[in-house]
Amino acid sequence: MSKRKLNQQVVCADGFTMSVQAHVGAYCSPRINNAQSYSEVEIGIPTAKEPLLMEYCEEPTDPTGTVYAYVPSQVVINVIAKHGGMVEGEVPPGIPTLRASSR
Repeated sequence: MSKRKLNQQVVCADGFTMSVQAHVGAYCSPRINNAQSYSEVEIGIPTAKEPLLMEYCEEPTDPTGTVYAYVPSQVVINVIAKHGGMVEGEVPPGIPTLRASSR
């Protein structure tokens, strides 16, 4: 049995943060540990309500205290881009690492 890897929280250039996970215990596809690529991932505890994620929200009345299930990788890319790119953190395989441009 392969060990699951937990990703460090994504921190975007504008301060928005979220957890982006994919492993056998997460709401992701494929739902296995250490896949080569994930087409859907689990988002957790974003620091703000993000309209691009709301259709995947498990508890819409608590958008910053819940998880978002089976979020398509492209949606994650769009959220990171909308918030200026990543300055810290990790995303699962299959999601490009969109780093914030340095000025």
